[in-house]
Amino acid sequence: MERKIRIAVIGGNRPTSREEKAAEEIGRQLAKRGVILVCGGLGGIMEAACRGASCEDGITVGILPGDNSRSANPYVGIPVVTGIGYARNVAVVKSADAVIAIGGSYGTLTEIGHALQSGIPVIGLNTWAIVRNELEDGSIIKVDTPGEAVEEALKLAFR
Repeated sequence: MERKIRIAVIGGNRPTSREEKAAEEIGRQLAKRGVILVCGGLGGIMEAACRGASCEDGITVGILPGDNSRSANPYVGIPVVTGIGYARNVAVVKSADAVIAIGGSYGTLTEIGHALQSGIPVIGLNTWAIVRNELEDGSIIKVDTPGEAVEEALKLAFR
């Protein structure tokens, strides 16, 4: 049996409508390519990406912070209950071959940091930038469209 690619989609609970549409499109495109979508399982970007993947009969995994699988958004096919709060952010990114970050707040930033520290590529769409010595360090691969995000994630998933 061939191992499926797993891509994490991360982002905030209160996305802009543009970010939400982008997340849904990314979910659709990942599902069309047979990719397993991994996320934190709750609302906002996570729900939009899962909704897009579900529309294409994709596999969605939500790694939940709490103790109840019913807290997952309605588009999570496989809820993983952890009971570990924000520490689940590590499990979200380490379960993926690449990460797509859309918008987001400090929780998204922690996921980006854990992914980069683990050598997992991060593709960014309207998200954080990391600056060292007043220069952007390029560790987050910036893209402008959902299609570019998916292409980069797939290209870098097994690098």
